[in-house]
Amino acid sequence: MKRFRLAAVLAAALLTLLPTTAQAAEYPDPVPLTGQQIIHDPTVIRLKSGAYAAYSTGGIIGARLSEDRTHWDDAGNAFTEPPSWWYEYNDTGDPWAPDISYRAGRYWLYYAVSSWGTNHSAIGVATSRSGMPGTWTDHGKVLTSETTDTWNAIDPAVTRADGKLWMAFGSYWTGIRMVELDPATGKAVPGTTVHHLATRPDAPYAVEGPYIVRHGRFYYLFASYDACCAGVNSTYKIRVGRSTSITGPYVDSTGTPLLQGGGDLLLAGHGRYIGTGGQSVFKDDGKDWLAYHYYDAQDEGTPKLGLNRLTWSKEGWPKVL
Repeated sequence: MKRFRLAAVLAAALLTLLPTTAQAAEYPDPVPLTGQQIIHDPTVIRLKSGAYAAYSTGGIIGARLSEDRTHWDDAGNAFTEPPSWWYEYNDTGDPWAPDISYRAGRYWLYYAVSSWGTNHSAIGVATSRSGMPGTWTDHGKVLTSETTDTWNAIDPAVTRADGKLWMAFGSYWTGIRMVELDPATGKAVPGTTVHHLATRPDAPYAVEGPYIVRHGRFYYLFASYDACCAGVNSTYKIRVGRSTSITGPYVDSTGTPLLQGGGDLLLAGHGRYIGTGGQSVFKDDGKDWLAYHYYDAQDEGTPKLGLNRLTWSKEGWPKVL
């Protein structure tokens, strides 16, 4: 579940969490960054202006800007003030886990608001011509969930496939789901089927934060497994499966369905980089990049931005560099 909170560094706990040198060597470190690196659940895009924008959980959707993808500056928040309907879901108007994309001449920003620990949740959408913080116009609710539902309407991620617009979403409450969106409004098609993409065998079904990209003839579902939001005690890790259909079924490289707990491990905590997750994928000059947060074990578990090149094997599976 996605609430930005930090845990103090406990030396004894840290010793048990840090992997061995051999384990750490299996995963690359994020590329070196400078400036304002504090971030949670990042979504990154290269704007038409050439600059990079990263939006995230924290503040009224926290904003970071960069000219070179290396040095990042704090740019305030996406919104100047919370839309009033956010307070239907929590007392602080606290939004989570944004997703940015570009289509039809506008930038589209999806995000979630929720009551902590429940699936009384909603996904909202806003648009902007420039994609810059302070320029977003909110358009209200895209999809909602209530305590009577078996899914949780948070962690949106939008993708296009077969001439249609789709949104993956979900956290715990039986995992990852997907609905079709109306391209004109950006909101869920009335009466749309809620497809089931991934879950875990046992409660609390700890899989969330989906992100789907197409590579070759496959759609790849990236998701965060296990626990976030506990500083150096976080166990977040990124797993992936693929399907020839946007609505699944998704399987890992062994053929295990993601609906049965499958998923190839793409990136896990190592060294100082604990709890890697909250991921998204973006393109830059034709290359794929993985954006995520990690909790810095050398900085009291502060969540920071991780960026790694994403490449593809001959068999068509992603790998971080």
